[in-house]
Amino acid sequence: MVKGKKFIWHHPAGRIYVRIKGKLHRIKAAEGTPEFDAEYWAIMTGKRMQAKTSWKALMDDYRTSDRWISLKPRTRSDYDRVMDYLREKIGDRDVKALTRSDVIAAQKANSHRTRFVNYIPQMLVILCEHAIDLGWISTNPAKGVRTLKTPDARKREHLPWPDWAVDKFRAQARGLPALIFEIGVGSVQRPGDWMGFKWGDYDGDSLVLRQNKTDKPLVLPCTEMLRAALDVAKQSLGATPIAGRPILIKRDGNPISYRYMADMMLKERRRLGLDAYDLHALRYRGVKELAWAGCDDDEIAAYSGHATKDMIVKYAGEARQEMRARQARQKRR
Repeated sequence: MVKGKKFIWHHPAGRIYVRIKGKLHRIKAAEGTPEFDAEYWAIMTGKRMQAKTSWKALMDDYRTSDRWISLKPRTRSDYDRVMDYLREKIGDRDVKALTRSDVIAAQKANSHRTRFVNYIPQMLVILCEHAIDLGWISTNPAKGVRTLKTPDARKREHLPWPDWAVDKFRAQARGLPALIFEIGVGSVQRPGDWMGFKWGDYDGDSLVLRQNKTDKPLVLPCTEMLRAALDVAKQSLGATPIAGRPILIKRDGNPISYRYMADMMLKERRRLGLDAYDLHALRYRGVKELAWAGCDDDEIAAYSGHATKDMIVKYAGEARQEMRARQARQKRR
C-alpha cells in the first residue's frame, strides 16, 4: 500500500471517498489492499475505466429485452426518468458493487420528491433482475427496500373545478389555453394523453385514443363545448390539417410538450386567480359532469378509461351527493 494519499475522506458510516474539487468519488475496495490503491490512483489520474458490467451497459441491454419492450408507453416514460438519473450518478460503476445501503442512500438523497424516490428501488430491482439473467450477479441487493410515504404536509388533493371557476375560465381564457381546457374536461383523460391527440383522431364528432398508462383504446364522443373548440382550432389552420398533425401545437407549428403545457396553463390560471385547480382536476371535473348527467360507474369508466373504480366512486360520489342534496332542498321548500 502506498502511503500519504491526499484528499481521502472517511464517512462516519465507514465509507471512503476521494474528494476532488468538491466532488466525492467513492472507493469500494477495502482500505489497505492493492485494489484500494488501484481505485485511488484511477480516480486521481482520471483513468477510472467503465466496467464491462457497468450500469450503463446494463441499462443499454435492458432496453433491448422483452422486459422493456412489453412495457406500456407511460411506464417507459417513468422508467426513462429514473434511468437517466442512474446513468448520471452511477453509470460507469460496476453493477456488482451495489449494496442495499447504496439504494437507501439514493432514496435519502431524493427524499424531497417522494414519487420519484420510490421509483429508484423499483427500477434497481428490475435492472438487478436483468443482471441476474445475464449472469452478472447472483442476488438482488435492491429487493426488499421499503418505499417512502409522502408526508401528510406534502399531500395535496386535486380539487375538482367548481362551476364558477369553469365559467370564469371559459369566459376569459382564449386560444391554446381555452382549447386545452375543453380537451381536459371533455375527453375526461389524463393530462399526459392530451398532447397525443392528432387531427386524424377527430372525425367531427368523436376523438379516438389509446391511453398511455393503460394502453386501452377508447372512442370519446365530444361534448358540445369540446367539439366547438376543436372546430374553431381546425378552421384557424386554413387547409384541412394533415391527419398526423398534433391538435395541440405552439404558434410556430411545433407540438407542445407536457412541461410547456403545464407551465402555460399554470400562468393562465394564476392570471385568473384559479391556481388552486390544476390540470389533473379537469379529469375529475369531467367525471363529476358525467355523474350529474346520471351516468353509472360503468358508463363513466367507459368514458374515462379508469382501470379501477376507486377514483370514479370518490368523485362521482361527491357529485351524486351534491345532486341529491339539491333535490332534497327543492323538496324541503
